[in-house]
Order: sequence, then C-alpha cells, then structure tokens
Amino acid sequence: MASSPRVSRRIGIASLIWGVSIFLSRIVGLVREGAVGRILGGGRRADVFLTSFVIPDFLNYLLAGGALSIVFIPIFGTYLAKGEAKRGWEAFSVIANTLLLMLGAATAALWITVPWLVPIVAPGFDAGQRAELVKLTRIVLPAQIFHLVGGLLSAALQARDKHALPAIAPLVYTSSVVVGGLIGGTHAGAEGFAWGVVVGSVLGPFGLPLVGCLRSGLEWRPILSVRHPDLRLYLARSIPIMLGWSIVVVDDWLLRRMGSLVGESTIATLSYSKTLLKVPMGVFGLAAGVAAFPTLTRLVAQGKRADAYSTLSNAVRRMLVLVCAAQVVLTCAGREVATIIYGSKIPPHQYATMGWTLAIMSLSLWAWAAQTVLSRGYYALGKTWEPTVLGTATVVATYPIYWALTKEGALGLAAASSIAISLYTLVLAIRLRRHFAGAADHYGSFVLRAVPSVALGIVAGWGVRIPLATAPVLIRGAAAGTVGVLAFAAAAYLLRLSELEEVMGWGMQRLRRRFA
Repeated sequence: MASSPRVSRRIGIASLIWGVSIFLSRIVGLVREGAVGRILGGGRRADVFLTSFVIPDFLNYLLAGGALSIVFIPIFGTYLAKGEAKRGWEAFSVIANTLLLMLGAATAALWITVPWLVPIVAPGFDAGQRAELVKLTRIVLPAQIFHLVGGLLSAALQARDKHALPAIAPLVYTSSVVVGGLIGGTHAGAEGFAWGVVVGSVLGPFGLPLVGCLRSGLEWRPILSVRHPDLRLYLARSIPIMLGWSIVVVDDWLLRRMGSLVGESTIATLSYSKTLLKVPMGVFGLAAGVAAFPTLTRLVAQGKRADAYSTLSNAVRRMLVLVCAAQVVLTCAGREVATIIYGSKIPPHQYATMGWTLAIMSLSLWAWAAQTVLSRGYYALGKTWEPTVLGTATVVATYPIYWALTKEGALGLAAASSIAISLYTLVLAIRLRRHFAGAADHYGSFVLRAVPSVALGIVAGWGVRIPLATAPVLIRGAAAGTVGVLAFAAAAYLLRLSELEEVMGWGMQRLRRRFA
C-alpha cells in the first residue's frame, strides 16, 4: 500500500527544509574544516583538537543526547494529538529538569577526571599532546549542556511539524566555530575553535529552539518527580541507547583511538575524510530520516503499519539514488575536493592517502545514510532496544577487524569502518522487515540496478583522470566528478532505475513551481 499524497507532500516539505539546512550546515562545516586545516594543518595540533571531542561526545551519548528527538517526539506528540498541550509541557518540564541535574553532575565529574581519561582516549599521544588535550576537552565539555537541553526544545517544535528553527540551529553552531577559529587565528590555535564550540552551542542548538518554543507557548516549570510516568517512559526508551555502544557512534572513537597508535597525522587524515563523507550522509540520509520520523510515528500510532513501511522504504530508495551519485563523486574526485578545502598546509602525500581513504570509506556511504532512516522505523514502533543491541553486537564482532587492520594505517582503519557500518545496516534492514510482515520494500531490484550504475560511473570518472593527471586540481576534480555522475545517471536510466526518475521528476516539479 502506497503512502498518501498528503503524507508524501508533508515529508517532502520537511525533507526540503532539513535538506537545505543540512546542506548549508555541511558547506559551512567544510569551511570550518578548511579553517582547521589551514590554521592547525594535518599533524599533531590537528590530531589533538579533533580528539578533544571524544569525551564530550561520550557524555552526550551517555545521556542519549542524539536520541532526544526520537524518544521525546512520540511522548509530546501524543499529548498534542489529544489536545492536551499543558500535559505535554509538564512532561517536557519533568524530563528537562531531570536531564539538567544529571548533566550538571556528569559534566563536573568528567571535568575533574579528564587527566586520567586522556591516556585511555589517546594512548599514542605524548605528554605535551595529552596536556593540550586536557585543556581543550575542559573548554568543550560544558557545551554539551546546551546541546542536550536544546535537543529537547527542538523535539518539542518538531512534534508540531515546525522544522525551520531546529534546522537552522546547526548552521549557527558551525558558523560560530568558524568565527571562533578565525578570531583566534594561528596565535590561539585550537583554543579559538574550542571557544567557538561553546558560544555556538548557546546561540544555535539551545538559543534558536528556545525562541521557537517561547513563541509556541513554552511552559517550562520547576517540576521534579522521579515517579512521573512520562519521565519513566522517557528513561525506559532512552536507557537502551545510554547503555548500548552502537557502532554508529563508537566508530569515531575507535578511529581516533587506533589512529593515535598508528602515528602522527593519521587521526587528522581519517577525521578530514569522514567529514567529507558526512556531507552527503547528512544532506540526504539525515534529512530524510528526520523529516520522515514524525509521519512514521503517526502512521504507526494509527495502526497503518503497511503505509508506514512503504513510506520508509520509499524514502530510503529515493535517498540512496542521491547517495550513489555522491559516492561516485567522492571516489573519483575525493583527493581534489580535500585539497581545495583543506589548503596547502597539508602535504601532498597526505592528500594522496586522504583520497584513497575517502574512496574506501565511500563504499559504505549507502550504509551510513540508510541507517539514519532505518533506525527511525524501529523508534516509531517504540523499539529502542533492538537497534542498540544490534549496534553494540556489531562493535563486539568487528573490534578484532579494527585491531587487525590498524597495522595497515589509515587505509586499513577506513576499511574496518566500512565493513562495520555495512554489516550493521544490512542486519538492521533485515530485522526491520520482520516487524512489518507482508509489506514490500523493493530493495532487491534497486540494488541490481544501482550497483552496476555506480560501478560504471566510477570507471568513467577515473578514466578521465588519466589524461588530466597534470591538469590543475580544480579542473581535474570537476571533470572526473562530472563525467562520473553523468555516466552513473545514464546507466541508471538505461537500467530503468525508477527511483532516479522519481527524484528528478520531483526536483523538476519543484523548480517549475519556484519559477512560476
């Protein structure tokens, strides 16, 4: 059963809002990475700065910060559907106040214990790098308070289908990091970026959603009750995420920990490469997942499971068409893209490694993007345990692969990352289908047409690089990427990849309406 035109339109509009926002945020993110590359380079200083986020990210993950909207939207949205907004704000108050107390205590504890945690986070760093890492981590750590509370405010807005301010917030945050780095310059170094993180978290993830909620009748009251049913429901759904160590998050930790053992510049090479990968991952995958989730939740609540799964699988396939095109570009022109963004402070041989690292990581771009949508199918069903258990099991199963491939340097760790996330996403998709018995997803026919199209696009793109080996970086990269995408699109059209026609048709329709 196909999803209704009204549902598709709602998801399309939300996807457009999030897609544009995430695209702009990723562009500013590339500017940020370019500033980091030009100010800190690709060696010791960059390694330390990029590792300074490990402990703060761990705190965010420990309190299920990344799942705030996923867990809270169904709770708040249920009250809105019943016309009981006051009870919804009561639930918000109890949950927000409890999180603030937990977060304050955890932040203080981590701030004190950072010197003892740093050797665990980066065992390969020397004494000087560890001292710098302690200082930077302590600056960045308090920003998580604003990220987590802001996430709850954003969820309250998204439950009302108000996506604009939550979508703009990451753009403000990333811009603040860039400004902090530029103001600090080479004199302040990584500290400028670190203080930009703190200011950006106040202005963007916290400030903008707060303004939106105030306009929507925010009633944040000083309520604390450990027995409140909505707090218990929130914790029951969050605890699996808090306790689990999903590969989606742990992959970054493993790359930085193992990278510190390989040697100087390895962490920077892996982090810079994965940042480029996160552009299409966020613009296409995350946007589709965030936009579809409120609708999936409503359809499941109404008992329309077939419609929900059809909506989800359609979103996955259409999103993957764009992801496949991005994979072709990053595989064929990744080295040139990195060189243009990160500047001349990074040596050519490191860019060569980065190009191959990005090509290997791009093999799993489909998985990184798809899991953001698939996981929301579980969350719409209220099943937060299953994706967490699967993600944690993947970490256990693939940790030996990370360890074994560490000896191969950045390329080996990139391969381990691709294997791990691909395995997780495949199992996630197979298991999710069992919860929607009888519903078709058409993934098989999509794969049979998409894989040879991507392969042809990559071959064509690399074929162009040979005669342009001595051409300027911009010309070589643009030619390889453009030819690769055109070859992919032509092959997909000849193989009748219907999702390509749907995406192009929808895009042309939007353009015609815009110009009309």
